[in-house]
Amino acid sequence: MRLQRFLRSNTSNKQEPLFAIVKNITGVSPNDLSLYKRVFTHTSMEETDASGKKINYERLEFLGDAVLNTIIAAYLFDSLPQNSEGSLTLMRSKIVRRDFLNTVGEHLGLIDHLASNVPQKNYGSNVHGNLFEALVGALYLDLGFERCSQFVFNHMITPFVDLDKLQHKVLSYKSLLVDWFQKKRLRYSFEVALDNGTENINHYSAKLLIDGKVVAKARAKNKKRAVEKVSKRAYFKFQDNIHSIQSKH
Repeated sequence: MRLQRFLRSNTSNKQEPLFAIVKNITGVSPNDLSLYKRVFTHTSMEETDASGKKINYERLEFLGDAVLNTIIAAYLFDSLPQNSEGSLTLMRSKIVRRDFLNTVGEHLGLIDHLASNVPQKNYGSNVHGNLFEALVGALYLDLGFERCSQFVFNHMITPFVDLDKLQHKVLSYKSLLVDWFQKKRLRYSFEVALDNGTENINHYSAKLLIDGKVVAKARAKNKKRAVEKVSKRAYFKFQDNIHSIQSKH
């Protein structure tokens, strides 16, 4: 049984505004508009179909995430024949990371067509990427893997993916440093403390210590950012020594 049968309801109508919207965004003519109605329906609408199933983009987002990972994996497998499994996995994570997908979804203007009962400021920061994944899921169910892949190539890979730049992109300076510390058997620790100063909004100061000595300091609005910021500063301090690890990635 093909996956397309699960959500298909044969509701395509070229006269409906949604048909033009989907074709304008994707470059292809949709068959089953009910799928794309789900893509552009926020959970706050609390809509259901005749069988009582919720109509929103969340389930399609789940499917689109898996399909997108497969498309990107196949693309990297063909494009980087010399890369190891670990390197390909890391490269894929750089492409399907949330902020990258948000950029693609925002560029496509998907949020402009989202039906919702809450203001945009309450959507959450990742709504653009979530909608993009949902659209990928809908295209897969509606038109199949090949045409869905072509959409991803045309609207994500070709305009946004630069493999040469991604090879050198660091996703987490903290992870890179910790890896280096462990390989060099260095004693390290991160210290984070509340540091508001004269400001009303909470800020946190972070320190990185190696063998008990402070090697970098940073400050940010939350603990995670403070630690990543101090790690980045330390990375550039030890960059020459870490270069061999970064090259392997």
